[in-house]
Amino acid sequence: MSKRKPLVVVTRRLPDAVETRMRELFDVRLNESDSPLTGEAMASALREADVLVPTVTDEIDSGLLAQAGPNLRLIANFGNGVDHIDVGVALERGITVTNTPGVLTEDTADMTMALILAVARRVPEGARIIPEDDWTTGWSPTWMLGRRITGKRLGIVGMGRIGQALAKRARAFGLQVHYHNRRRVPAATESALDATYWESLDQMLARVDIVSVNCPHTPATYHLLSARRLKLLKPEAIVVNTARGEVIDENALARLIEAGDISAAGLDVFEQEPAVSPRLVKLARQGKVVLLPHMGSATHESRIDMGEKVIINIRTFMDGHRPPDRILPSML
Repeated sequence: MSKRKPLVVVTRRLPDAVETRMRELFDVRLNESDSPLTGEAMASALREADVLVPTVTDEIDSGLLAQAGPNLRLIANFGNGVDHIDVGVALERGITVTNTPGVLTEDTADMTMALILAVARRVPEGARIIPEDDWTTGWSPTWMLGRRITGKRLGIVGMGRIGQALAKRARAFGLQVHYHNRRRVPAATESALDATYWESLDQMLARVDIVSVNCPHTPATYHLLSARRLKLLKPEAIVVNTARGEVIDENALARLIEAGDISAAGLDVFEQEPAVSPRLVKLARQGKVVLLPHMGSATHESRIDMGEKVIINIRTFMDGHRPPDRILPSML
């Protein structure tokens, strides 16, 4: 008798190659519409699935997990961050949670560097001028002036994989790398990146020209860049976030930019995604903020790599082994 294939419920559309491979290996229920599941649809998926494959757009809280069926034993998240899943409750219910670490590093670091350049050199503003027929006077020595990044100090908040990949790129652009992290990185890594460590986030923020948020969202990092800390920045400072919106107090950031107490910001993530603060949108129209729709890891390559990790985690778990990307309580 052939072994029953596990029922795998996927909450959003994935690349064709990933969905095809999943169909070959598992009994898969796909989301053909690619719209987020309603609360009842998600509850139904949790009741019926052996494996759930959610994404960052799915809020899987304790209430939903209480409705999980007895067959659900694995939540194989399509993404690195798991702050949208109540992992503690899942583990208490005997449900393993996995993620897809490592595969987003280079693409997210690229996008972070792109945002730094876009904000400092006013790239989005310049890109709109010619298509909107607003270049009537031609070139002028004092028009569309941005800021040079070479020689400036970059403060990286969170020196994990992405933070270190960003530091390598920043050094190539002539930036001086400073960082704050929960733990100091090994001396060899620090030396290779020519990075200056700050145990005090407050002290670092007061001294850098550009701040990049590259830490995960956890209870400890919620509004890590609070109104008080944002006020420590220089008036000409730039804030960039490609991590999680909740790490920055968005209202305080908008208020300080409006007042001229912070120069500008580049944001790829937001506190209430997909909703974006109208104040930030207004600032973007004024050329003071660059807003991107969560594009940090949006490459064909990263999405395929993420899907392959999800498949490996599912297969390993279903074969009775420990999946390679299991989330442990110590990581929360």
